[in-house]
Amino acid sequence: MKKTEARRVGDIISDIIDSGGSQPEFDRQKACYLWSELLGHDINRATVRRYIDGDVMHVYMTSAALKSELSFMTDALVARINDAVGTPVIKKIVLH
Repeated sequence: MKKTEARRVGDIISDIIDSGGSQPEFDRQKACYLWSELLGHDINRATVRRYIDGDVMHVYMTSAALKSELSFMTDALVARINDAVGTPVIKKIVLH
């Protein structure tokens, strides 16, 4: 076994993702995960399902009142999620 320079595990994982060509899919999954991290426990508890289709994030909510409140903030939410991911992954959020 050949000895090489020590590398961080995060760097190795990033190299594997980049070499496999799956970085865009990884970024979409990261954006879905960050929904709960950025918006908090209460909103996440009212979220039933979320997924990204193309550049549109679909979020299914159980609370009509919360869905109504979030609908006024979709542009800001898109910006927050894209900033957290580090690349513009989504362009629109559709609340169901």
